[in-house]
Amino acid sequence: MDNLKQALPKAQKNPPPAPVVSSSSGSLPSASKLHAAFSGYFPTWCPGCGNFGIWTAIKSAFSKMKLNPDKMAVVFGIGCSGNMNDFLWANSFHALHGRAIPNAVGIKIANHSLPVIVIVGDGDCYGEGGNHFLHAARGNHDITVIVHDNRVYGLTTGQVAPTAYKGFKSRSTPNGIIEVPVNPIALAVSQGATFVGQGFSGDMAHLTQLLESAVKHRGFSVVNVFQPCVTFNHVNSYSWYRERVYKLAPENHNPEDINRAWEKSLEVEEKIPLGIIYQVERPVYTDSLPQLAEKPLVFSEPVTDLEMLINEFV
Repeated sequence: MDNLKQALPKAQKNPPPAPVVSSSSGSLPSASKLHAAFSGYFPTWCPGCGNFGIWTAIKSAFSKMKLNPDKMAVVFGIGCSGNMNDFLWANSFHALHGRAIPNAVGIKIANHSLPVIVIVGDGDCYGEGGNHFLHAARGNHDITVIVHDNRVYGLTTGQVAPTAYKGFKSRSTPNGIIEVPVNPIALAVSQGATFVGQGFSGDMAHLTQLLESAVKHRGFSVVNVFQPCVTFNHVNSYSWYRERVYKLAPENHNPEDINRAWEKSLEVEEKIPLGIIYQVERPVYTDSLPQLAEKPLVFSEPVTDLEMLINEFV
């Protein structure tokens, strides 16, 4: 323990005390206390970073839902978004690059009574973790994936991410990127995600409502959040998005219509939709596991009869 304490940075030796959130009485504290409970260290992101808006919207959504920090699980990927692991107070796990989703799936199967949230970046989720994203969507795992989409790898000084537009110039592509961008919304809709939303970190009120809807949805929910990187992406700025984004509403969009959702998913440059693009209901992955019919796996008795297993498989 002494060695561990010595290894910690000075700023972390005396962490800010989190409010005690007791669930022994079966009641939850007020929303304001919960908001404080979710606040960890103050972020070290660049001034003006779009991550601040996402961070605030996440805490606001969790507080409005009266979620309990010790009765949920948050899995972080690697990158500037993953640094939120220190800035958001909740039961959390910092996964390897591209591996946040499979860790979240494992947590959900182990205890499907927990709300499970994944916080990742566009490179982390659509690049290194793209295969996990596809299969979690088609399996309709009951987790919520919040993606910080700034079109660059900000933590490693601005290399192009999978969502970067063709021709985007960066340190790793000084003559412009050759590939066309990944379309995360079309990808999610086509691969079976049952909730697909898109938000903008410059509109925290709207983003808060969208995240709340995503977390409440039973099934695989993904929210792609446009998050301007003020340091390494001077093209897709706050003003660039404000000139192009518009909000979907019941009078102009039916999220249950997959054909309309597909049309909206293809709006990626001149006009870009925000809100719930697609939402349907279908059984989640854990519904098909008979081992979980009575109670979460974590509360089941462990198998200790090794002789039975040896006889069957050896």
